Amino acid sequence: MNEYVANESRYEQMEYRRCGRTGVLLPKVSLGMWHNFGGVDDYERSRTILRHAFDQGITHLDLANNYGPPHGSAEETLGRVMDEDLRPYRDELFISTKAGYDMWPGPYGEWGSRKYLMASLNQSLKRMRLDYVDMFYTHRFDPNTPMEETLQALVDIVRQGKALYVGISNWPLEPTRFAINYLRERDVPPLIYQGKLNMLNRAPMEEGILDLCHQEGVGFIAFSPLAQGLLTDRYLNGIPTDSRMARGKFLRKEMLTDELLAQIQQWNAEAESKGMTLAEWALRWILEQQGVTSVLVGASSVEQLDKNLRVVKG
Repeated sequence: MNEYVANESRYEQMEYRRCGRTGVLLPKVSLGMWHNFGGVDDYERSRTILRHAFDQGITHLDLANNYGPPHGSAEETLGRVMDEDLRPYRDELFISTKAGYDMWPGPYGEWGSRKYLMASLNQSLKRMRLDYVDMFYTHRFDPNTPMEETLQALVDIVRQGKALYVGISNWPLEPTRFAINYLRERDVPPLIYQGKLNMLNRAPMEEGILDLCHQEGVGFIAFSPLAQGLLTDRYLNGIPTDSRMARGKFLRKEMLTDELLAQIQQWNAEAESKGMTLAEWALRWILEQQGVTSVLVGASSVEQLDKNLRVVKG
């Protein structure tokens, strides 16, 4: 592959939004590396997608310690691409990772203890070949660890210079309120909340989390905005044999009920009447919600990424 030189017009390709009441601007569409960037995936394809994303003004790359498969391999992919292509542009990138879910065996390999969070970030930095991340998340709420322990670990991670900002992901409403106050009182206010939000799953809106973030000046970034592909044209006429639902790991066939299919087909008709694809319609819906900063999209190809980028180019 040729030596990489970034597209000079990359920042003309993207729109950026302020993240809560902070100095950080994030692209309206960010790249999530949950799937398609692991050790089982073709490296050159992953590399091409990452280069293309940056060329289109996507500055925010979102990872977690266990993204792959196998665990950790998405971070390793990014580390390799940093060395081969993106190192000169490090200060133009906003890279996040997380810890909270199962990562290694034994009692210290998941949840929210200080030991796990500190050790996990140290490992992540080595895999990504970075001195620091721009943002580090607690990936899920731990009901068995005192919130003060989890949150103080985030404070200390920032004070150690291993992360510039911290974020919260998948926490319930009241613990999130506590976290915002705890971190703010220690001069490490949370930058952003990451939650699952799409037209089929509106829990952050219904539970009050999106409103809380907006009121408190905390950004919000939506993951799974296309509901694992349900809100695309992928399943409009049934279940393709090569689809994620056919494989049955993250989507099960029984989820696509007649009622759900009818709803998706109705939304697709509405999107087409506006000259949009269902995916573009779904992404626009999220970005129209008050308090939303960005949406995280995945990509298995440059072409798929470009389709999702229509939401900022249409």
